[in-house]
Amino acid sequence: MVRLKCIINYDGSQFSGFQIQPNKRTIHGSLEKALLKMHKGEHVRIIASGRTDTGVHAKGQVIHFDSSYDIPVLNWKQALNTLLPDDLYIQEVKVVPDIFHARFDVMEKEYRYYVWNEKEADVFKRNYFYQFPYSLNIEAMQEACRYLVGTHDFTTFSSAKATTKGSKERTIYKASCTERGSEIEFIFRGSGFLYNMVRIIIGVLLDIGQERRKPSDIENLLENKDRRLVGETVPPQGLYLWEVKYRED
Repeated sequence: MVRLKCIINYDGSQFSGFQIQPNKRTIHGSLEKALLKMHKGEHVRIIASGRTDTGVHAKGQVIHFDSSYDIPVLNWKQALNTLLPDDLYIQEVKVVPDIFHARFDVMEKEYRYYVWNEKEADVFKRNYFYQFPYSLNIEAMQEACRYLVGTHDFTTFSSAKATTKGSKERTIYKASCTERGSEIEFIFRGSGFLYNMVRIIIGVLLDIGQERRKPSDIENLLENKDRRLVGETVPPQGLYLWEVKYRED
């Protein structure tokens, strides 16, 4: 038996999220379907670094699975990509030790969120950016990002539907906001993220960009630990799971 680690990319637009669901097209389901064909009807279970919601994309999602097949990693990559749909791609396959776990061994994750800051819609960006047609103070959002860096309890920025038990404390190593013409890129790198955490943070940063809040409000929101203090979760299509890092990296 060999354990394989895969880095995968997917366009989440036409998937009902990562998690397998009956009668729905999911990333998990598509991967296990391809592995079922490769293993001639033998079920192979995959484990991912985490789940992504409907419409969320990935440049660097990581999965692992065990197989009784002993074939070169390049052949694995070619065979799986032949069986997978065009919006799901195996970027890299690597043999790893039996103790490797795609979820429990994660050291760091990076998410990116993209905003299209224009009044006019762009049909080619509608599945990959969140169109936000209002004027934004970029400097204020950049200042607000600095308050997010460090170890904090992110209860205020966690979905009320979250099933996470235990501490809501997470460490953010990097939070940034960069403007490139009409495109705004947000980068968040941290030890881990709560359910909808990035999308809730983006909503607050956009409020700050519109000067409805002050950058320093982030401190109070973190201290108060109350999801009701912030607005709605922004749409999923601007969100990308960019990279997952492990000890071996």
